Amino acid sequence: MYPNNLPNASIVICFYNEQFDTLARTLHSVIDRTPAHLLHEIILVDDNSDIEGLHNTIALYIKANLNGKVKLHLTKKREGLIRARIIGADLASGEVLVFLDSHVEVNKDWLQPMLQRISDNSSNVVTPIIDIINADTFQYSASPVFKWENLKPGSLRIDGDFVKPIKSPTMAGGLFAIDKNYFNAIGKYDPGMNIWGGENLEISFRIWQCGGSLEIIPCSRVGHVFRKRRPYSAPDGEDTMTRNSLRVAHVWMDEYKERYFKQRPEALRTQYGDITSRKELRSRLGCKSFSWYVQNIYPELLSNNNTVGYNPLSKDNNYIAHYQIRLSNSGLCIASEKDVKTKGSLLTLKTCLRIKNQMWSETERGEIKLAQYLCLDSGESFPKLSKCHEMGGTQEWKHKNQNASPIYNVAAGTCLSAESASVNSYINMQICTSQSNKQWDFVPLYS
Repeated sequence: MYPNNLPNASIVICFYNEQFDTLARTLHSVIDRTPAHLLHEIILVDDNSDIEGLHNTIALYIKANLNGKVKLHLTKKREGLIRARIIGADLASGEVLVFLDSHVEVNKDWLQPMLQRISDNSSNVVTPIIDIINADTFQYSASPVFKWENLKPGSLRIDGDFVKPIKSPTMAGGLFAIDKNYFNAIGKYDPGMNIWGGENLEISFRIWQCGGSLEIIPCSRVGHVFRKRRPYSAPDGEDTMTRNSLRVAHVWMDEYKERYFKQRPEALRTQYGDITSRKELRSRLGCKSFSWYVQNIYPELLSNNNTVGYNPLSKDNNYIAHYQIRLSNSGLCIASEKDVKTKGSLLTLKTCLRIKNQMWSETERGEIKLAQYLCLDSGESFPKLSKCHEMGGTQEWKHKNQNASPIYNVAAGTCLSAESASVNSYINMQICTSQSNKQWDFVPLYS
């Protein structure tokens, strides 16, 4: 039950070359499942899509079917997701901003629980649970991996405990609600970030370090279509994830940024733009240190000082397991197609042997490293080996820690899958099911 006097919301949806029917489903789900008195407006920002006729098609559809409910804005040039969201937020006039991706379907009573938390305290920033919509069939299913982590023993004793807000160190980034005045006061998004990547960490650190709170709201659920490729690449081929991550590190992470550079020394040569105004913002807001954030909000990051998952076999003492990944009911293991130090190498099935390109190590951050060199990365179409960036996302994996388990990538929303149970079969990413080619055993390397 929710009060009637909740603040109203502006829903900000930015898109670039979004498939028309998927976008229409997003808009209709918001309108159909949001109480009219709470839906102030939908701000739809077209980030200069270059699919011929797409913008006019959407404009005509809105005029014919959604006139008065959706305001469509076309950027003058390609801005990227981050600056497009700033544009949408500036156009909005509702009391609360709700940012959604353009390929979602909101569930029943999705908005009220988030608005109530913001009504309780304007510095609460809240996210829904993100469920999965199959990109091929559009079947909606509950998130298979959502679990309660880092809660005190006894926190979940009665039914009411399971609907309480959960404090979260970071957000996924695509879907969240925030008081509009608070969004403006804490510096919106970083406009110096390009296209996509890292903005979720930047705003998460900033919220916590500058006096706010970030929560997952279990009663709010939104389905998300996890696409097999991401269209938000930079038009000039720039590695925007690295550029944006460097801005995060230099503004918010203090001495901890040296850990990032230790893992990625080549990043020291990457240009990241002028951060003077963001440093001034941090000073003006009187924000806490990153050391405070680690100690008080995310102590699990202190892997070298944390005994959770301690493994004396690890040379860095932050590995929690060492294993081969074997396709269940087979004698085939995941191996790198090329040398263990070759970035971009794809993965195939090989006869299980205790050799370097089949030896995987798992870290406390959910990374899975091959021979303790490169990280398993979900990639855009096929999983691959990549330089470890310690930022989660496409390099964060979850599984049941038992045989016949799916291996799920948090950012992709899909699971490791073998094309077939045969030697040299490639590993790809597929929607998680109980099919045998998506179930894996973890064969310990040490016992």
